[in-house]
Amino acid sequence: MSELRNTAQGLIVLQGNRMEDLRDLTLQWLGRQPLHPLARTLFLVQSNGIAQWLKTSLAERGGEPGYGVCLGTDVALPARFQWQAYRSVIEAVEGPGRVPTTSPYDKSRLRWRLMRLLPEALDNPLFAPLARYLRDDDEQRKHYQLAERLADLFDQYQVYRADWLNAWEAGEDVLTLAGNRQLPVPEEQRWQPALWRMIGADLGQEQIHSHRGAVHRRFMAAAKELTERPDTLPPRIVIFGISSLPRQTLEVLASLAGISEVVLCLLNPCRFYWGEIIETQEVLRRYARQQRRKGMPAELHHSPEQLHLHAHPLLAAWGKQGRDYLQLLSEHDNTDVAAMSALLDQSVDLFLSPPTDTLLGQLQDDILNLRPLAETQGLWPALELQHDASIRFHCCHSPQRELEVLHDQLLAAFAEDAT
Repeated sequence: MSELRNTAQGLIVLQGNRMEDLRDLTLQWLGRQPLHPLARTLFLVQSNGIAQWLKTSLAERGGEPGYGVCLGTDVALPARFQWQAYRSVIEAVEGPGRVPTTSPYDKSRLRWRLMRLLPEALDNPLFAPLARYLRDDDEQRKHYQLAERLADLFDQYQVYRADWLNAWEAGEDVLTLAGNRQLPVPEEQRWQPALWRMIGADLGQEQIHSHRGAVHRRFMAAAKELTERPDTLPPRIVIFGISSLPRQTLEVLASLAGISEVVLCLLNPCRFYWGEIIETQEVLRRYARQQRRKGMPAELHHSPEQLHLHAHPLLAAWGKQGRDYLQLLSEHDNTDVAAMSALLDQSVDLFLSPPTDTLLGQLQDDILNLRPLAETQGLWPALELQHDASIRFHCCHSPQRELEVLHDQLLAAFAEDAT
């Protein structure tokens, strides 16, 4: 194991409203806080495109941020790294071989197990809804499609609803909601707990508790006992270009922040804390990093009329995932903003106003500053929309048509660009 020698501890959050600025700030942080020459930095990303962009940025030099070469870096998806972290921490505390290399509950493996179990389950009256769907399926095509959808469903439950699975394993057909309220599983959905128990029985006692929800509980307990970083974990973890992470993953990263340097780069469209436009005042008090916008009332009701008076309606209508993520992140954010800003010679909350000579720029500036409609309508001069193509609306009758229109618009934009 490696001793803890981090210059910065706790979950460090760098945030800004432009991806390029976040990239530059991240590279500056890496330059100011160099690791041992042979130590490796792990980047967690949500796509190969972001990974390639980061590697290229690291290798750039001469007027651009970068070091002329990209070495000592690894890239991984969050889910894959999360299982690696489970194995490293649990086995460091409980001993080797305590966590399988891959989970038997992985979606790719669960699909075929469900394919085999479904015919056995259909004799149970609880599975009548599935039996009706699978009727007249001699080629087993419906069986495969259903097994694939159910594997995906249980995969999501392991990440976002592990408490449901724990209750179902214990024989309690309940759904745990916010505030620890419990409701019985609707009668027409009771096949879901029954099917989950069938999967556990098929795996046997040795593997029944190897799903991510159960392993996560073991990880959280083991992480509290860990004082040194296992050699299988990187000394620095950078999360970049990920719009949202589930609570489980954030808890893993926050737990590792005591033994590794964990830097999370948050693309945030608004410089003010905007979770309050739908959340209660109690949630707002827990978040001290971003200030309240001047003029925002202490009590903000949930009615659309109140929301649009004091905040931008697009954030209220389309920003739910971002709001929830911001709220989750606020529970783990340990950034010493003053110390970090002094180290980097600039703010770690990097919010810059965009050019406002187009409708898109004005909209981005309104969201950045959390302007309500009444304020923005009196601020911006009227634009000649026939000459402003920064925002376009297309009515499409299907997702396929949406992609076709987007494809055509991109081709037209490329053709018009002389560069």
